[in-house]
Amino acid sequence: MAVIHRTTMTPGKLELLAAWLPSRPWYEGTASRPELSKAGGFRLDDPKGEVGIEFMVVTDTSGDRPRSYHVPLSYRGAPLEGADAAALIGTSEHGVLGTRWVYDGTHDPVLVEQLLALVEGNAEPQAQSVSDTPDPSVTAHLAGAPLPPTVTPAPVTDDEHGTHLAVSPGLVLHVTRRLDPAAPMPDARAHVTASWHTPDGTENRSRFAVLGDATP
Repeated sequence: MAVIHRTTMTPGKLELLAAWLPSRPWYEGTASRPELSKAGGFRLDDPKGEVGIEFMVVTDTSGDRPRSYHVPLSYRGAPLEGADAAALIGTSEHGVLGTRWVYDGTHDPVLVEQLLALVEGNAEPQAQSVSDTPDPSVTAHLAGAPLPPTVTPAPVTDDEHGTHLAVSPGLVLHVTRRLDPAAPMPDARAHVTASWHTPDGTENRSRFAVLGDATP
């Protein structure tokens, strides 16, 4: 299970994300640097124990209203082979583990594999900030037949609506980036739902990922 080290990261996660978020097509912020705070999330385990996997929610208060974003992150002890420059958020010095390469997890095959395992009921969500503690508030749903074999690596596309991964022929995993308390949560063949909170402390639930048919 996930082990949370009580130590420092330099630069910190929010510092890395503040520099990276404005480059994303789904970022709605202003021209100023994002002002970020953590707003929720959860973790998954890498069965091999090599890659850290976190699904983080951050809220940006730099604009005219707070905006919350879902950012899957993977943490590695060496560069991800074959990853392009767009996948890397940055590097950080971890007080226990040394240099960590921090990636947009949608480009990391280990994170994608475990997210799909969660959808199928084969992975257990873990608390974001407590070691060895499952998070029962994270729920997954899959209707119908099991998922077909995954394309590795899954092609990744970013646009203003979020991030889309062609995980197998005819199926696309849509990763929600902009979280909105008022957004509807329609039925889908498969989805992952988790909690996050607004700056006033209100708890919300949103679809963090939805599996749907590819557009012909």
